[in-house]
Amino acid sequence: MASEGKKTRGRQRIEMKRIEKEDDLLVSFSKRRSGISKKASDMVTLCGGEVAIVIFSPSSKPFSFGHPSIDVVINRFLNRNPLENNEHTHQIMEVHRNMRIADLIQLFNELLIQLEALKEQSKLLEKISKTRGNNQEFWWNASLDELDVNELKQTYASMAELHMTITNHLKERRNAFDASSSSAQQTNPNFDTNPSGLGSYAFPPSYGH
Repeated sequence: MASEGKKTRGRQRIEMKRIEKEDDLLVSFSKRRSGISKKASDMVTLCGGEVAIVIFSPSSKPFSFGHPSIDVVINRFLNRNPLENNEHTHQIMEVHRNMRIADLIQLFNELLIQLEALKEQSKLLEKISKTRGNNQEFWWNASLDELDVNELKQTYASMAELHMTITNHLKERRNAFDASSSSAQQTNPNFDTNPSGLGSYAFPPSYGH
């Protein structure tokens, strides 16, 4: 006996009444609002019409869609001169544009200053490198006789920063070593934390203090 096909109720018509469940209501509102905007956009594209749509959500939040703009269409509907009514809007847009341009100019100038500072540092390092020649000494051992006052100040600042970095690093390494030595001595009382008698890392006692 041939099995009977499954019977369905087909496409059901949605009853047009207010949705009671709030979550379902918000979802339905969002989908239908997008659908209306798409239909309006299609009308503009296919027919060249001018459209203005204003929708308030259940929570009184406004949404709008307009072509060429909401103001133009509403002013035309109210028989107003769009040029006169949009004069204030154009002024606001012009002020905003000028402010944005001013911000970009300021940013550009700040970047130029930073670039010039980097160029000066590069020239200084190049000059110091030339005083070394092919000598394999460190750059801070190079002759400083050819440097002017500003270049000497920059060199001093760079060396001070380098000294601070090395000093902090040594302190961190010394603290880590002391902590490791203390742990090892607790585990093994015969552990010698200073077998060479030179102190941690063989640096002078006053170094980094």
